[in-house]
Amino acid sequence: MAESGEQMPEEVLALIFRHLPLRDRAAASRVCRAWAAAATCSTVWHDTNISCDFEREGILLPYLSACLDHIHNLRLEFESSKEPSRRSATELLTSLAGRSPGLRGLCLECRGEKPLFDAGRDVLDAVHAICRAARELHHLDLRRLPFTLDDELVLQVARGCPELRSLFLNNSTLVGSVGPGSVLKLLEACPHLRALGLHLASLSYTALQVLMAPHRAPFTLLALRCACPEDARAPPLPDEAWAALRRRHPGLAVELELEPAIPAESVARVLQPAVPVAALRLCLSADTVGPLRFAAQHYSATLRVLEVRASASTELDAALELLAARCAGLHEVHCFCLVRPSVLHAFRTHCPRLRSYTLKLTRQPHPWRPVLVA
Repeated sequence: MAESGEQMPEEVLALIFRHLPLRDRAAASRVCRAWAAAATCSTVWHDTNISCDFEREGILLPYLSACLDHIHNLRLEFESSKEPSRRSATELLTSLAGRSPGLRGLCLECRGEKPLFDAGRDVLDAVHAICRAARELHHLDLRRLPFTLDDELVLQVARGCPELRSLFLNNSTLVGSVGPGSVLKLLEACPHLRALGLHLASLSYTALQVLMAPHRAPFTLLALRCACPEDARAPPLPDEAWAALRRRHPGLAVELELEPAIPAESVARVLQPAVPVAALRLCLSADTVGPLRFAAQHYSATLRVLEVRASASTELDAALELLAARCAGLHEVHCFCLVRPSVLHAFRTHCPRLRSYTLKLTRQPHPWRPVLVA
């Protein structure tokens, strides 16, 4: 095996090794000199996924240190409730900040539950270090960090990452600590920003005006999460402002995620007719039927993804059937309660572009798996 491997061109081995998990890359690098050279080749590491469950994979930072300079895009997974996993993630990010100014993309994913309210400060400090060092950073995704993100972090991104193209801060925290002022400074410092994920309370009318500036790059995605008390108290954004933003950026898609903490009156303020909603995720403790009917009336031209978590009812079924009849461009629909057969029939009949759906007619063990449309 080693002899045939040594006869392969390095670029062929590198193409193979780039698809291997970290554990297998490390094993391959110990086979022979040719494999070691290929396993540490820069192209292998441009796009890298790393899990910090080192107890299972047996991967040590000394092995990675030789390859950190080559990483362009990193997806890093760790479990915050396990101190070794969190420490490994922090050490890796800190090392990366000191070694890889060419980092282009960073996505952090925290699995499990955070053990303490203030847990994650070590990880966030390492993210600060990354943002100070990686001047060429284009993409930063913190959606899957359960820690409270704050103005200090956003201002560090604004100071250190002028080439940023996308930033996602719409995570599952229960405290909204990113104020509209820091978002304004971010938008002013990062004119190339094309995609932004925020909690609703972080967005302001002034921010929409900044996005309308003639010198800005085309803005394509705004993901808004409405899940904490600050979001419920956020002032409404005028429908005419959304209409103007849509004219300035005709390719803009908005994703809305409404959680149980949002009362019905706040939902009514968020669902403005001119918002180009492409994805709507409803998990409300109050009325869900009204928002569905509103979406059917106003978002029929833009809606592509619908997710509903609600209690089954005939009224809900009727609203879903209405939406299916009017939103022919839907690609996905996922309803996490039982529906009547006419709902499934409506979506399959009226939505020819449907790629997957979760529409269950009988009770099944959780987790429910979607049906993929051939």
